[in-house]
Amino acid sequence: MGVSGCGKSTISKLLSDELSIPFFDGDDFHPQANIDKMSAGEALNDLDRLPWLRAINEHCRLEQEKQGCVVACSALKRSYRQVLSEQITVMICVSLEGSFELFLRRIQARENHFMPPELLQSQLDTWEYPRGAIHVDIKNPPEIILQEILSQLNHMSSEFGLIGLGVMGKSLSRNLANNGFRLSLYNRHIDVKEVDVALNFISEHEELSDAQGFDDLQQFVKSIAQPRTVMLMVNAGKPVDMVIDLLIPLLDKGDVIIDGGNSHYKETDLRAKYLEEHSIDFIGTGVSGGEEGALKGPSIMPGGSQQAYQTVAPFLEAIAARDDNGVGCCAHVGEGGAGHFVKMVHNGIEYAEMQLIAECYSLLRFVGGMNHEKIADLFDSWCLKDLGSYLLEISRDILRKKEGDQYIFDMILDKAGNKGTGSWTTIAAAELGVPITLITAALFARYTSAHKSERTASSQLYGGAVKSGAIDIEQLEGAYRAARIANHHQGLHLIDAASESYDWKLNFSEIARIWTNGCIIRSKLMKTLISVLSDTQRILQHSDMIRAVKANRSALANIVALGHQSYCSIPCLSAASDYLNTYTQAQSSANMIQAQRDYFGAHTYKRVDDPDGPEHHTIW
Repeated sequence: MGVSGCGKSTISKLLSDELSIPFFDGDDFHPQANIDKMSAGEALNDLDRLPWLRAINEHCRLEQEKQGCVVACSALKRSYRQVLSEQITVMICVSLEGSFELFLRRIQARENHFMPPELLQSQLDTWEYPRGAIHVDIKNPPEIILQEILSQLNHMSSEFGLIGLGVMGKSLSRNLANNGFRLSLYNRHIDVKEVDVALNFISEHEELSDAQGFDDLQQFVKSIAQPRTVMLMVNAGKPVDMVIDLLIPLLDKGDVIIDGGNSHYKETDLRAKYLEEHSIDFIGTGVSGGEEGALKGPSIMPGGSQQAYQTVAPFLEAIAARDDNGVGCCAHVGEGGAGHFVKMVHNGIEYAEMQLIAECYSLLRFVGGMNHEKIADLFDSWCLKDLGSYLLEISRDILRKKEGDQYIFDMILDKAGNKGTGSWTTIAAAELGVPITLITAALFARYTSAHKSERTASSQLYGGAVKSGAIDIEQLEGAYRAARIANHHQGLHLIDAASESYDWKLNFSEIARIWTNGCIIRSKLMKTLISVLSDTQRILQHSDMIRAVKANRSALANIVALGHQSYCSIPCLSAASDYLNTYTQAQSSANMIQAQRDYFGAHTYKRVDDPDGPEHHTIW
């Protein structure tokens, strides 16, 4: 590509001979009307060029089904190149560039060409710099130019492949491109529903101008430099296994597959072992931050072998959010399914954090009678303190957003959805014997919310929350602070139990660090936990946390009492208070439970005077 006089035809013919693929001159596809117009000394406009570009594109689409081709075409504007690339699997632009004087001398030396030299300036004015092209200076002899093109072609393979262009896949692709990586993107082809998804997506974003788009998996894999890194952004479960099985015959020893979806950690562990049999490495990574985080910098939690991580680290660490020291919020979490387990618990903590904010809102609104603006102002003031968090910030923004004169928040139906990670966290906690009462309470609050019609009918029978107008704001702040500490303690306790059970040897301080930015649960508390977790995995036993909980525990108890007296649903605040009561009680009621078990089922019990001794049974 390039203006007239750059040597497109000469270089294209040499390249065609070298690659043993056909050559076509783009000028041969001009309709007669264009030739007549240029011969009359008139410059073509975009409408004139459109049928010409489409004719070239149609011919190239036919050639790509065979062996490809070399085309000499000016392609001066980005929009022209977009038309040329429609439904083309791979299009590599070679831009032949030089000075005006050199172009003019060459044009003047030609005979019987339909374009007069006077139109050269109009072409240069039209030219738009092609990002991602091979750029060549035409001052060298044609043979030298050819060798330079061939040399650059050898380095044009993509560095990174991504499969699945849903919301997260698209954002991660743009993030990778913005960080300078050459990409191959694949999305399945479904007639009518999903056609040329990758190519169309690439055409919509300037940063993806040098990316390659595919709906043919074999061609996609071939386009990636070895050792290949292929990231899957497809739905968890069977779709992941289906794509892996399709990839195995196409990949080579030492290639790496990254599963960036919310897969179950046990499935991730099985997939890693399965792919190991094929000498293919596997990384199961959690990615948190939503659509915006994926684009601007998410928190990334990769799990798998250390060797596999070293292969993918340059990509993942480059696109991750930055912590306060400018280090990427991405680190090797542990072996097997560790990365997806940590992301799963992250989501569980997120469930409880969201529910706690919702409960504070409910108390302020339905018991205290505060309006949205005042609640938003209160949340804003909390953000300036140690309670600041991403979730609190967005909750403040949500309460202030209007559509006309009406708050959008009041238009949202009170039925909360979930995608399974909260239930997975609860099941994992049950399997490992760890109390995560806040996460479980948040999960079941969502389940209860789904029964909207039944709740509405019951409210007519029993009545709803009682508005008292008496909310102690300082006590609510203290209750929220204590409950959040309990929530984080429980989530990290679960991660610790998994680390010990699966021998992952997790670094808890490092997990907190990669959760300080990019992810949904990023907060000022998380930054504090970096140093806390370098001392202990039980944050409720750290001196700083002990002081904070002691200072706010009575406030939590009072707020829970007020909520119950007002018939206001506060399951997570209640769970936090109950948990702290149980956790700090040396003598629990569990001896009654154990006695009952022994009475009806002869399950035996330990004695307080010999806790490490034999089991005992009483004939009651």
